[in-house]
Amino acid sequence: MSETANKIRKFVIGRFPLAQRGGLDDAQNLLQSGIVDSLGILELVNYLAEEFDIVVSDDELLPENFSSIRSLAGFVERKGQPTGATD
Repeated sequence: MSETANKIRKFVIGRFPLAQRGGLDDAQNLLQSGIVDSLGILELVNYLAEEFDIVVSDDELLPENFSSIRSLAGFVERKGQPTGATD
């Protein structure tokens, strides 16, 4: 698991109560499982922007970018910040 995925996982578990119930898999669909809702997506966008120093444009707000921890980490890494901007 990448450092990026680890940071995102820690945020998701710390912020969204349903993720705290254990067994959160990196491929688990966060939207379909109800862990993250539409407001949660906004929180994720803000977190990614601050933690990894990236800009998320409206046309990047796609389910394939935000559906799982794995897809979120891949999205961040494609944006050019594989280990995050801060520790």
